[in-house]
Amino acid sequence: MKMKMSAFDLTKVRFMMMTILMVVLLLFSSSFETCFCSREGNHLKVNSENTTPSIFKKRVKEYGGGRRKLSKFMGSTYTRSIPDETMAANSATFNVLDFGAKGDGHTDDTKAFESTWAAACKMEASTMVVPSGSVFFLGPISFSGPDCQPNIVFQLDGKIIAPTNSGAWGSSLLQWLDFSQLKGITVTGKGIIDGRGSVWWNDSPTYKPTDDSTVSNSKNTITRKLGAKMPETRPTALRFYGSNGVTVTGITIQNSPQTHLKFDDCTSVQVSDFTASSPGDSPNTDGIHLQNSQDVLIYGSTLACGDDCVSIQTGCSNIYVHNVNCGPGHGISIGSLGKDNTKACVSNITVRDVTMHNTMTGVRIKTWQGGSGSVKQVMFSNIQVSEVKTPIMIDQYYCDKSKCQNETSAVHVSDINYMNIRGTYTEQPAHFACSDSLPCMGISLTTINLTPSQNSMQPFCWKAYGELKTATVPRIACLQTGTPSKSRVQPNSDSC
Repeated sequence: MKMKMSAFDLTKVRFMMMTILMVVLLLFSSSFETCFCSREGNHLKVNSENTTPSIFKKRVKEYGGGRRKLSKFMGSTYTRSIPDETMAANSATFNVLDFGAKGDGHTDDTKAFESTWAAACKMEASTMVVPSGSVFFLGPISFSGPDCQPNIVFQLDGKIIAPTNSGAWGSSLLQWLDFSQLKGITVTGKGIIDGRGSVWWNDSPTYKPTDDSTVSNSKNTITRKLGAKMPETRPTALRFYGSNGVTVTGITIQNSPQTHLKFDDCTSVQVSDFTASSPGDSPNTDGIHLQNSQDVLIYGSTLACGDDCVSIQTGCSNIYVHNVNCGPGHGISIGSLGKDNTKACVSNITVRDVTMHNTMTGVRIKTWQGGSGSVKQVMFSNIQVSEVKTPIMIDQYYCDKSKCQNETSAVHVSDINYMNIRGTYTEQPAHFACSDSLPCMGISLTTINLTPSQNSMQPFCWKAYGELKTATVPRIACLQTGTPSKSRVQPNSDSC
């Protein structure tokens, strides 16, 4: 007797056959993936739970994963993709020891670092590891990135030291460790970068420009063959150039030949838990130097050096510095600006909740005669000073040479606010030396309480206009109210 299968039975059979086929395909796919992964090179490692970069975990915890926005103070907030836990767990790790680095403090590990970077650069959200417990001897090196994938982490837990022999440097290198043209680059860890700058400070002149364009036109650039002495041009220890979404956190840079940490032509920068450390008499050793950079956040850092703790140069806007310890050093400065009749534009700068001890100045704006452009929308707030020579300064006659020529044009300084600045000074509480032809306007002083720790000079004002919002200690009676009767502002040269 023949049996007929119903339409329902046929459907069940087809469903069972499709299910079996899918299981077979899945098993085959899994086997192929396992085979492929087993053939990967020895230097590509998948992070275990113990090697997951801490920066990822911190970001996910603080910002909830997904995307991050910088503080609302910025005129144009930047959002950056933040890897979630899954991406962090599967990100590739490249350890410099696996690429031939010795880490003994004597062997030149430059080529090993270059090879490690070349591998890490090819993979998004990869991590290049400089492990703890080792000292790596590195010559000048560039971690360049026009073709690199984004969101690379440079995990620095060991120590990197610079060469102290002149032959390793060439004649006029401007940087030692250089990161350029990258997107989403993070340098993090508890490691140390040691520039061993004392050999440079002893051998080379004190004048060394920090602006690259100045170096290229300078007659002081070395022309002689290198001998026993170090080159005349001292390099910056760590520079970021032309990069977007830069994070530096946790690391220490010490004894840099010149500037410790520099950002040039960068956007959306965040620096936290950073330490710069050099002797107070080390020449031109700025802690953090900014130029042509926007949307920069610096906080929770300690800066002790021989020049400005933070230097803010032309082309900078939307800069926020807070909760920083500064000293020794020259304080926090905007400038110098307008050198060699150049145009300078700086705006929307906030410096607050800063402690300064034993510094040359506190918060300062310095410009050269003959420049053009403007400095505007600046707030210095909640600054605690101790044994500072001059806590408040605007100097439009800045000159680091024996003699500078008097000129009529100047960078226009306006809308400068000082609020809650208190502590002790050793020389002069406030110094406002503004341009004869283009006076400072819109200076505002609120809750200023500065007491001398020794015999001192009275506050000084020249062509400075503004308002005392509250009584000041000492009384700064020299500040003129209102606006000057004449102003030489020319839109073509002074506008930014």
